[in-house]
Amino acid sequence: MGVRARLLRAVIMGPPGSGKGTVSSRIVKHFALKHLSSGDLLRDNMQRRTEVGVIAKTYIDRGQLIPDDIMTQLVLRELKTLEQYSWLLDGFPRTVPQAAALDKTCQIDTVIDLDVPFETIKQRLTARWIHPTSGRVYNLEFNPPEIHGIDDITGEPLVQREDDKPETVTKRLQSYEAQTKPVLDYYRDPTVRNIVWVPQ
Repeated sequence: MGVRARLLRAVIMGPPGSGKGTVSSRIVKHFALKHLSSGDLLRDNMQRRTEVGVIAKTYIDRGQLIPDDIMTQLVLRELKTLEQYSWLLDGFPRTVPQAAALDKTCQIDTVIDLDVPFETIKQRLTARWIHPTSGRVYNLEFNPPEIHGIDDITGEPLVQREDDKPETVTKRLQSYEAQTKPVLDYYRDPTVRNIVWVPQ
């Protein structure tokens, strides 16, 4: 009987717009990991109107951060379904209490930190425009529409998501700096754990 390979528990971190989704999809493909995005999980629960989804939506609608206990409950419950797999966690933990709650459930082996300068992110996000009906995404710098402000296929106007407007991007980055940087320090502390640190 063969020895069972040890399961890998990895976390990817980085500010909004740093490319976590793109990098995650490459890692998952190459290393055969399950990818759990807290944002996707949250959207799915809100769409299905689960109890947690309904509660979370009340905070989002008021422009408030979802409390740690709600996010932790949501993610940890989903991780229970992935106990037999190696996984990559994206978008969680976002605060030190969330990281501490995750630690009680499982041992994180690897942290991937996407360290992208905020100015680069602001430039990248504010250049992003979408066609709301289809979800097609354009970027004014490297994937612009043929006619400025117009969808290539339908000829309909493009819009900029609220999240991608300069003032919103600045607020999101400031929030990341205040809340999530301490999580990076938490994972870097050698007295707490022995983690493989992968700066990008």
